[in-house]
Amino acid sequence: VAHDNNIELEGACGGELACATCHLIFSQEMYDTLSEKEPEEDDMLDLAFELTDTSRLGCQICVRKDMEGMVVRIPDDGY
Repeated sequence: VAHDNNIELEGACGGELACATCHLIFSQEMYDTLSEKEPEEDDMLDLAFELTDTSRLGCQICVRKDMEGMVVRIPDDGY
């Protein structure tokens, strides 16, 4: 979805849950509606910059109609 909308988000592993380059920070309100994280996602998030309590990997989020217009923050990758 990010790439389809010209949003710079790397996604180096192609959604295989093998990196943290699609790290996104959600509002608490939206975060509370997301499916639960798998342990493997938490492991990858440990490698992310600017980790927050509402951090998720974008490749693990199923986009829903009610997310239309949602704003997420893409953290600085440290480079």
